[in-house]
Amino acid sequence: MGVRKRNVANDRKDAMKKIAFAKLNNCPTSPRKMRLVADMVRGKKVDEALHLLKFSTKEASGRVEKLLLSALSNWQQKNEGKRIEDANLCVSQIFVDSGRMMKRISPAPQGRANRVRKRSNHVTVILDSKIIAPKKEVAETTPSVS
Repeated sequence: MGVRKRNVANDRKDAMKKIAFAKLNNCPTSPRKMRLVADMVRGKKVDEALHLLKFSTKEASGRVEKLLLSALSNWQQKNEGKRIEDANLCVSQIFVDSGRMMKRISPAPQGRANRVRKRSNHVTVILDSKIIAPKKEVAETTPSVS
């Protein structure tokens, strides 16, 4: 491995040490169904996302809730002595990739067979602290009548 490649790899490792994330691999749910739940919590604050997932009727929301709690735990491990409430954490990224596909055969008419694809997915959640920008006071720019 060249020096430049090693330096880039070390920089990437250092950056990943600061980011709190969690992965769920080979989850036996269709990626399309999981993306509906992922879109629901993307960009939300962590406590709001947990409330949304807890009361959602989707089956995939239970798995994403557990994954989000795992990412929170990972954040606490990396940031000892800091409070979650003060950090203002939000779900900065959540993405769903398709995973392994199990192929099964189902009987079809006239002696044929249809293929059934049982899909799975990989979910990754990345937490980041949301910086709240102070609101700028807008000066009134109404023209004065003289």
